[in-house]
Amino acid sequence: MAQDKLLDKPAFKAEQLWDKLKNAALSAGRDVVERALCLYYAAQRPDTPLWAKTVIYAALTYFISPVDAVPDITPVLGYSDDLGVLVSAVLTVAMYVTDDVKQQAREKASTWFA
Repeated sequence: MAQDKLLDKPAFKAEQLWDKLKNAALSAGRDVVERALCLYYAAQRPDTPLWAKTVIYAALTYFISPVDAVPDITPVLGYSDDLGVLVSAVLTVAMYVTDDVKQQAREKASTWFA
């Protein structure tokens, strides 16, 4: 199935997302983390179509990539490009970012922002 091939793409690895979120949560900020989590959880839903998962995984791949427009180590602005990409993706697939997905993201983010 085409969706299975999308999920197996080497560009996106869930483990890399979790590592990045755990290690960069405080420096990236809660907005970035929650949006990344919303996208991730929306992609896990079986009713999210392939086109939306493609948008989601492209945005998450950009987020975890060490190469991006503004290096993450840059003070203050480091995650601004990541936030822009994540917000754009969330807006594009908004109908699949349900209240349940948002709640799941808030709960997970709370574990890093206690």
